[in-house]
Amino acid sequence: MSTPVFENLAVGDVVVDRAMNFSRDTLVRYAGASGDFNPIHYRDDVATSVGLPGVIAHGMLTMGAASSPVAEWLGGAGTVADYQVRFTRPIPVDGTNGADVSVVATVGAVDVESRTARIDLKVVFEEKTVLGKSQLLVSFA
Repeated sequence: MSTPVFENLAVGDVVVDRAMNFSRDTLVRYAGASGDFNPIHYRDDVATSVGLPGVIAHGMLTMGAASSPVAEWLGGAGTVADYQVRFTRPIPVDGTNGADVSVVATVGAVDVESRTARIDLKVVFEEKTVLGKSQLLVSFA
């Protein structure tokens, strides 16, 4: 992946198109790193007892995983100045196959004066958006 050049960015450019899989192992590792041991993230019986379809991925795991490819794309060319999302639906994580999630990042706006770009994320599981109004503001050096 080449380092992005601010002057070459245009609204509508797709800068990332990535598929990822969350497994139950992913959830265990994230729980250990974050300290979030809510049983809806590792016990189907607890998750279904509160109306969920089964074990679900942590929202913050989803948020972090979705932004990581953009940070990789940005590299040393700049920094992520702001990142906001709305959690719109859970991601059930099957015990055998996990959950396949896609992330597409598109340039939504460019501000030449401040040398910033808004990157809009489309994060999808089973053809449904799981993070709404997911946007990063990236600032270029």
